[in-house]
Amino acid sequence: MVQKITAGVSIKVESFYLQEQSNPINSEFFFAYRITIQNLTNMPVKLLSRFWNIVDSNGTKRIVEGEGVIGQQPVLQANDSYQYTSACNLRTELGKMFGNYIFINLYDKTTFEVTIPEFELIAPAKLN
Repeated sequence: MVQKITAGVSIKVESFYLQEQSNPINSEFFFAYRITIQNLTNMPVKLLSRFWNIVDSNGTKRIVEGEGVIGQQPVLQANDSYQYTSACNLRTELGKMFGNYIFINLYDKTTFEVTIPEFELIAPAKLN
């Protein structure tokens, strides 16, 4: 698990290899990741958008961006947490993801960026 705190918002990430959905013979590797977002400020905040960099070990880089996460734009009061799970596919056994979220402070309406820490995506066979 990796964690990063930016502007009073904590982002924790855990990643998992999805063996049953992967097909290494066809270079299809699927991974899930669980994100826990915690508002450590005393202001309510709302997640507006996401921006992801997905990189595999052959150098292929994809950008994924859009509103919210998994179709939601959660509001977190002071000390609230929000957790979601999503997934991605790679063409290689190794990769990484990183990016940022854009939040809005609901008191003063200012937007701010929160870093999603870089985390690795590794098929277990590659660890041997």
